[in-house]
Amino acid sequence: MNGKNVAAYYVGDNKFSLETAPIYRPLSQEVQVAIAYCGICGTDMHVYGGHMDQRVGKHRVIGHEMSGVITEVGSDVFNLQVGDPVVVRPLQHCGKCSTCQRGLTHICENLKFLGLDSDGAFQQYWTVPAHTIHKLPPNLPLSDAAIVEPLAVACHDVDRARVCKNEDVLVIGAGPIGLLIAMVARESGANVIVSEVDPKKIRYTKSLGFTVVNASLPGQEASLLSKTNQKGFDVIFDASGVQAAVDLFTKVSATRARICMVAIHTNKPQIDLFKFFWQELELIGARVYESKDFDKAISLLANKQILPEHIVTGIKPLKEIQKAFTPKKTLNIKTLISVTPELV
Repeated sequence: MNGKNVAAYYVGDNKFSLETAPIYRPLSQEVQVAIAYCGICGTDMHVYGGHMDQRVGKHRVIGHEMSGVITEVGSDVFNLQVGDPVVVRPLQHCGKCSTCQRGLTHICENLKFLGLDSDGAFQQYWTVPAHTIHKLPPNLPLSDAAIVEPLAVACHDVDRARVCKNEDVLVIGAGPIGLLIAMVARESGANVIVSEVDPKKIRYTKSLGFTVVNASLPGQEASLLSKTNQKGFDVIFDASGVQAAVDLFTKVSATRARICMVAIHTNKPQIDLFKFFWQELELIGARVYESKDFDKAISLLANKQILPEHIVTGIKPLKEIQKAFTPKKTLNIKTLISVTPELV
């Protein structure tokens, strides 16, 4: 530890401030991690845009899609060592609520999200509960491991939707999570189609080998149904969060299709519930991830079944975090921030 902890604080008004942050020695069941990389996610962009000030305030170190190396362990931590390469599953559950008692700690009724409800990983040293740590295999570079967290989201979504080999799967929305869902579903043996409106994302998604239907053109429903011989899709993921996606998924669903809600709808959508009755459809919620999803994501990356270069489109140093958060005209899927130069 070099005695200095440079951190990027969100300070409101679409701005970050680079400051020296406190370095917290780990308590008995905590570990301290030197951060190598931290990715920018959609939630971080919402914070940057001022949409979550009531929750995070205006002096918060955000960030949670990280990779790093353990620099210190608490006295009661025995399964981790200094020097271990790791990622953090940034969820702190209460252990007391009825949901935790049922074993569903990832959706704890009092859940705290590290990097939103407390300071996160856009700093050089981050002290976190030991139970949030996942060790990385030695063959997985820290730059690749920085997408474990969003990939774990996709693994959880695909698991919740019970995707099976040879099923017809539709992913609505080709943002980072939508693309990762498509990749995980394809790796599961499903036949994956993507629906998207943005021309740049359509071109990029096609370059990854996916069939893409332009949702902005007339006749998209007929085009999508033709991909399934008019049967409809067995599994549909809404990764866009817009009303048009909700309208679409009940029109192209197969009998007894599973529809997985991934995106957060800022406005309450209208849903054709008659279709759910008539076709015996299932609507499935999927929120964050479980420990097993992190393990699955790490395995997919270590075995090169999912390639990080298909998601990461840029890397910026911590001192350029303001620039990294500034909206761009060119295609940008996932930007990583290089936090601690000597680790990368």
